Amino acid sequence: MSVARILNDLVENAVAFVVLILLGIISFFITVFVVDWGSRLAGFTGAAAPSGDFVVLSAALIVTASILAGALSGGYRTAA
Repeated sequence: MSVARILNDLVENAVAFVVLILLGIISFFITVFVVDWGSRLAGFTGAAAPSGDFVVLSAALIVTASILAGALSGGYRTAA
């Protein structure tokens, strides 16, 4: 393998890492919004409203489950 090929693979992996982290953060923020909005839609307002801790926890669990489901179903395949 040439040095150029190794550097190319390294840069490709770094870019993919950054893109996947950014997509994970964006999906987390969207899920926090959806969970918070859904709790309000269900009538949990005032004293019955879930605290921000539980909203973030449930959003984190949903995002983690969706990432793992995508990974286990073969969503991350590379070209051979």
